[in-house]
Amino acid sequence: MSEISEAIQDKCLAFADRVIKLNDYLLEQAANDVPTKQHLPSSIKHLPSRVPVHLKSVATLCNQLLRSGTSIGANNAEACNAISRADFKSKSFIALKEARESLYWIDLLHRNGYLTDEQFKSIYTDAEELVKVLTHRCKKLDENGGDGK
Repeated sequence: MSEISEAIQDKCLAFADRVIKLNDYLLEQAANDVPTKQHLPSSIKHLPSRVPVHLKSVATLCNQLLRSGTSIGANNAEACNAISRADFKSKSFIALKEARESLYWIDLLHRNGYLTDEQFKSIYTDAEELVKVLTHRCKKLDENGGDGK
């Protein structure tokens, strides 16, 4: 693997680490913000639930970010070990798509009050940096007919 590929993979891994920690943090925060039974609708007070109602939205959004945010590095690693130029290009573009998807989930978490402005700016900036790096690589791949390894 080239130095550039290693540097990109290091950024992917660092971002995935942040996403995993953010996921755990947000779920813990939501779990600690348990509404009392008197605030729950009477129709659900007696029903057992695998995931408490107040956690469903944040858990779903976190899961989506966890999947896309960790998938960036997995696809980048596959690109770096590709069996052909076409495979390298395909996996590189998938990594880019996953990075862009991560931006979406981060934005949605922020818009719905699960991330503070400071938390949002910090992780969004990291995701944007990955998008820029991967976009640059993918543009080079298009210019060079797929030889950007």
